[in-house]
Amino acid sequence: MIISRPQVLAQQYAISSGHELATKAGMEILETGGNAIDAGVAAGMALGILHSDLVNFAGVAPIMIRMAETGKTITIDGLGVWPALASVDYFEKKHGGAMPQGIQRTVVPAAPAAWIEALGEYGTMRFGDVAKYAERYAREGFAVYPVFAEFIASNEEAYRRSPATQSIYLPNGRPPEVGEIFVQTELAASIQYMIDEEQSAGGDRLRGIQAARDAFYKGDIARKICDFHIANDGFMRMEDMADYRVQYEEPLSVPFHDAEIVTCGAWCQGISLAQGFRMLEMIDPSKLKHNSADYIHTMTEIFKLVFADREAFVTDPAFVDVPVTEMLDPEYLAKRMALIDMDHAHKGMPPAGTILGGTRHDRIQAGPDLNGENDPHDTSPGRKYPMADPASADTSYVAVIDRDGNMFSATPSDTSADTEVIPGTGLCPSSRGSQSRGTSESINALAPGKRPRLTPNPAIALKDGKPLMAFGTPGGDVQIQAMMQVYVNKFHFGMDIQQAVEAPRFATYSFPSSFAPNTYNPDLLMIEQSIPDVVVEDLIKRGHKVERWQDGTWKAGGVLAVVSDSETGTLSAGADPRRAGTASGR
Repeated sequence: MIISRPQVLAQQYAISSGHELATKAGMEILETGGNAIDAGVAAGMALGILHSDLVNFAGVAPIMIRMAETGKTITIDGLGVWPALASVDYFEKKHGGAMPQGIQRTVVPAAPAAWIEALGEYGTMRFGDVAKYAERYAREGFAVYPVFAEFIASNEEAYRRSPATQSIYLPNGRPPEVGEIFVQTELAASIQYMIDEEQSAGGDRLRGIQAARDAFYKGDIARKICDFHIANDGFMRMEDMADYRVQYEEPLSVPFHDAEIVTCGAWCQGISLAQGFRMLEMIDPSKLKHNSADYIHTMTEIFKLVFADREAFVTDPAFVDVPVTEMLDPEYLAKRMALIDMDHAHKGMPPAGTILGGTRHDRIQAGPDLNGENDPHDTSPGRKYPMADPASADTSYVAVIDRDGNMFSATPSDTSADTEVIPGTGLCPSSRGSQSRGTSESINALAPGKRPRLTPNPAIALKDGKPLMAFGTPGGDVQIQAMMQVYVNKFHFGMDIQQAVEAPRFATYSFPSSFAPNTYNPDLLMIEQSIPDVVVEDLIKRGHKVERWQDGTWKAGGVLAVVSDSETGTLSAGADPRRAGTASGR
């Protein structure tokens, strides 16, 4: 069941993040004069400790920032690339095209570089000022909470993969239980090393921040990561670490009724979020009753069309020409919308649209299954531990709007269950290679220097050029589905932001999963329990294969948002009780 909370109301600043202690860290930064970027970076790094089952300190961290002074929105990809030694030929010959668990799915860890880039360019504080919370939570520990305990227990076999992993995530030889204190001593030492290197660099803020970055990418941490790869058939080398740079990417901006939705580009599924909003704009969702059969059917069919195009066209645009303009063209999307039959669900995933000059793959590209029964992203019925339906647990989120109207939106991620801890560091460098394909025929085939197609996609909304909302969620392929539902709940069905995130949700899985082994669940539609049976019966008649979630399941995402009302000058914040999210403000 959903344990309802009141929305947070504020006048000066507000933050919503995936854990109470991360929100507390961000609030302390704001209260001591930091801006939204300082607070967001502090909270984001803290999530790498507090959610180290689902978010790794050395994982991914796509970031969206809008500075009030310039009115410009920028995105930092926060996404690593495949090392120079990796090749699709290797995966085809060695693993039959599968993407194995363990360190061979490691891409260059990007989160530290992303946090540091955001802090140095747009923040006001030093690295140690914002990293001290992550270091303390790792060193002193925090109380284990239900989602954390459930995920580790569900993946216990995977966490026994190596002694270093087992010693951290299975203390006392078993999964940690709710209420126990979870300590990560080696990870605290890694963060402290970065802080110490900053302090040794002297008084200049930017020089110190660079020293903290060098400690990770050129110093002892990088050496330990690369030595472990060399000893265990991994691909990472010092050159990959030292040469890595985050990329600034132009955001995508699409109108949606009286607002503007700003998303990340085609290196992640932000373009899918943009497509979804553009298609939904062609109808008035408020004319459909909230969570009626017509509403759920329409939204589900839109999502299926969007995911069909994602499968066919979306990948790292530095390697493949992604037809972004065409994918967002109103005429093209009107043709896609015309495929929706209100009486019948499309069987399986629809075919992708036809775009001249675009790369198109019409068939389902599900990768070969390798040890799939133990993969935390595997959605197949035969997995060895309990999971009644497809779901992706990993990822968290943080949103901040400060007193000046600066906006920060970030979606850090990377699970620790599908890879290994690097001994002596407490780190599981980014296993985001799970979202590449190991077969050359796929548009998402891995290649040296190429980014996997990322599911995390932070977003913001603007109205009349002013801040409206920063929002995002964990949940893999559920992310854009949950984000759109919450936005419509708030701005078209008139809910306050907390009501909007708590309202019952649904999600389709009628497409190949973004994660290896890319399981495909034709026609499957998951719906939370409190949506009436009569609605479910109607949807089944239309051809949907409906299964039920319990209300309040983490599998429906964990949407977090901060909303700005430019007319009243007030802020409101919501945090999804489906996970460990917490909002605060002043």
